[in-house]
Amino acid sequence: MTDRRFHLIYDPEFIVHMRSIERKYHSLIRETIEQQLVFEPDVENRNRKQLIRATIFGARWELRFGANNEFRLFYSIYPEKAEVHILAIGIKIRERLYIGGKEVKL
Repeated sequence: MTDRRFHLIYDPEFIVHMRSIERKYHSLIRETIEQQLVFEPDVENRNRKQLIRATIFGARWELRFGANNEFRLFYSIYPEKAEVHILAIGIKIRERLYIGGKEVKL
């Protein structure tokens, strides 16, 4: 693991998206973000991958987590600034993704 620490920057829309997720999951979401994205956010693994094309939020990366990987976190990395911009979070229910309580097609 590298000593390089990335700063987490939350998009205002992310806060809006969090309101549509039950509060009991908020601590899990916060802990996962801090564990997964502060160091080496650009290393692909089983639940973290670079997206082929940017999403409607401009995100280039996706992080899956939670029970049955139900949560999807979308973010972009700016290595020159050592920043991770957290842009959106949603819940995947079967083949459908809901962000901010609305179904989204990616």
